[in-house]
Amino acid sequence: MESLALHCSFAAAAATTTTPFSLSPGISLHFRSTPIPKSPPPSIFPPSSSFPALRSPLNSLLFSPLPKRRNPLLFLTRATSQNGKDPPPQTTPPPPPQGAKLLPFLISISIGLIVRFLIPIPVEVTLQAWQLFAIFLSTITGLVLSPLPVGAWAFLGLTTSIVTGTLPFTTAFGAFTNEVIWLIVISFFFARGFVKTGLGDRIATYFVKWLGKSTLGLSYGLTLSEALIAPAMPSTTARAGGVFVPIIKSLSLSAGSRPGDPSSRKLGSYLVQSQFQFYPPEIKDTPDAPAMAAKKLEQMGPVTKNEWIMVGTMLLAVTLWVCGDTLGIPSVVAAMIGLSMLLLLGVLDWDDCLSEKSAWDTLAWFAVLVGMAGQLTNLGIVSWMSGCVAKSLQSLSLSWPVAFVVLQASYFLIHYLFASQTGHVGALYSAFLAMHLAAGVPGVLAAMALAYNTNLFGSITHYSSGQAAVYYGAGYIELPDVFKMGFVMAIVNAIVWGGVGTLWWKFLGIY
Repeated sequence: MESLALHCSFAAAAATTTTPFSLSPGISLHFRSTPIPKSPPPSIFPPSSSFPALRSPLNSLLFSPLPKRRNPLLFLTRATSQNGKDPPPQTTPPPPPQGAKLLPFLISISIGLIVRFLIPIPVEVTLQAWQLFAIFLSTITGLVLSPLPVGAWAFLGLTTSIVTGTLPFTTAFGAFTNEVIWLIVISFFFARGFVKTGLGDRIATYFVKWLGKSTLGLSYGLTLSEALIAPAMPSTTARAGGVFVPIIKSLSLSAGSRPGDPSSRKLGSYLVQSQFQFYPPEIKDTPDAPAMAAKKLEQMGPVTKNEWIMVGTMLLAVTLWVCGDTLGIPSVVAAMIGLSMLLLLGVLDWDDCLSEKSAWDTLAWFAVLVGMAGQLTNLGIVSWMSGCVAKSLQSLSLSWPVAFVVLQASYFLIHYLFASQTGHVGALYSAFLAMHLAAGVPGVLAAMALAYNTNLFGSITHYSSGQAAVYYGAGYIELPDVFKMGFVMAIVNAIVWGGVGTLWWKFLGIY
């Protein structure tokens, strides 16, 4: 039968955020072999409420065609005609605009042209480096303003870098072999396996049973789980893509929160952002959810064969991720082994992988940004920026506390030019630590603050880290919101860490 799903909704007659989870026989994510009960449990929803086909190209999460329902407008028209009255006029919605949005396109292009042709090229920077810097800024501006979808705009930036002779073809496409990017891609396939087998639905139901009285409880459960898993599974990308995104998707879909849809704000956007920042959900209290989840688990029956295969595959992958350094197996190879097992045993087929558009979209835009950011480092743009900061500090003769604030802020904000935390550390950590020491900042304070900032700036954009790309690729957050929340929380974190943190470090005797 179709497995019953948890569904969150506002009560029809009350404007309140307290919403029960409801078991609705019309809602389904996966097929199961048990027969359909003749007397389905009652539902607070009308019979027509069910998951429609997802509209966003990123949302290929439903694996079975849904029954076609009667067009309500046609039904009303027929009823009115039978009563002898003219049917109401039906308006055709305007077609979506074709091509790029003109104003965002002009602004994005203008940023690059101004930097390239109106701002003098610094003596320390080559023409090639400055030209790539202009293309990169234009690309980032377009990602924020969205004249085209993310992948399409990133491809235009890549094409521009080749056509203008800024980068040769092989260099421009070099990041498409990056191990972290392919780990992200394969993690999307794992997530599809969780959904297709029903394992994600089962795990999500247990989460709701234990912690589902409020959406805050669910987010605490995810945060606590990651804190417990992190010491054994240090790859943040592997944790996000292999463990938490599948759970978040299942929780969200069971609550009627779909990616790329207005319903995403019900729960999905909140759970994704709670792994990063703060993002209030539309649904806050779900007091009936644990009891409904317990009833659903009884109806789901025992764990199926494909679910056990999925469990075994994930245990193998996690074991290889934990012991990979000892065994000499990189994280991406462990993921490849797991995906190969799922394909061999028939849990996933190649069509499943091909239809996971979010994986291929992420591969396209993230590889472009990683490649550009890496070349900015190789061509000396990043070192030129850090040198400008060092010269400014020397000319101003600042006290070490002021120099500490300026250097930490510079180190943080420069990450907008990086698509990797590891790349940022490798390029700038030693240089900035040396600048701290030269300015008289205590060594332990400087080293620890730079390390903490390395963690904090991993969530300021959708490309700032591997896990950021994974969570954005889930489709629950709009790109402008990613940049807005990232910047706002950067300020909040600066206040918390700079205020409370410095007092605490003083108490500990760090400086």
